[in-house]
Amino acid sequence: MTVAKRIDGKAKAAELAESISRETAALLKEHGVTPGLAVVIIGEDPASQVYVRNKKRTAESCGFHSVQHTLPENVSQPDVLQLINELNNDDAIHGILVQLPLPDHLNEQAITQAIAPSKDVDGFHFVNIGKLTAGHTSDAFVPCTPAGCMLMIEDELGSDLSGKNAVVIGRSNIVGKPMASLLLQANATVTVTHSRTRNLPQVVAGADIIVAAVGRADMVKADWVKPGAVIIDVGINRVEKTIDGETRMVLTGDVDFDDVSTVAGAVTPVPGGVGPMTITMLMANTLRSARLAAGLVA
Repeated sequence: MTVAKRIDGKAKAAELAESISRETAALLKEHGVTPGLAVVIIGEDPASQVYVRNKKRTAESCGFHSVQHTLPENVSQPDVLQLINELNNDDAIHGILVQLPLPDHLNEQAITQAIAPSKDVDGFHFVNIGKLTAGHTSDAFVPCTPAGCMLMIEDELGSDLSGKNAVVIGRSNIVGKPMASLLLQANATVTVTHSRTRNLPQVVAGADIIVAAVGRADMVKADWVKPGAVIIDVGINRVEKTIDGETRMVLTGDVDFDDVSTVAGAVTPVPGGVGPMTITMLMANTLRSARLAAGLVA
């Protein structure tokens, strides 16, 4: 029985973080610049609190200037926009991140689009989305999750994906669409699938590369997978599973890891795959922003 290679996102992220730390120290020594990351969190969402703590800890370990703004659940839209404007004009801040989701009374699009494109290290601003879609990424910021996915794909298959068929399952603005753009830039032939796609298993079965990002636990099975395919599982789902006779809540991806491992060439686990890479790519984007602001090649 074939057992797929387990793509270790945690180890890859740690390796990248070391490189970012070295480059950050060199940037300070040679140019007197310390990358600055400001994270804005609104309300008390427990998952958001965990993400923000992880981002702050990673930023500090990389040697960044790290700032957190915690706003109450009932904060007004004008107050959020005023804070973003202040951060846009703060030369010590190179990256601004507003933690999603936002409370229902706030306009997510208005808030994310208020961040200066040059500090939009999440890659959500329409200017950055447009540059990515057009293939002009030298001074653009690519959303962190797809950027991390591409690095893991390149480790397995190289940077030129000519002749490879890639299927992206999911068409979100945060993962699916930018993922397709990156794969196209690397010369893959790309199919974007979603909830309205007919005969989804058959479509996926022709792929050399599968990126699953739909939020449906264990959806991708072995009989969907071409032998030797590289699978990147972006999904994070909390489900009840019985393990050793005990039922408990566990994290699982959109891919049935054990099942597809009998067919695939390589696959990311959940947890320990895409998640650690996402936070590290946020740091990479912030470092790039600081270098660009200093007039250096990113």
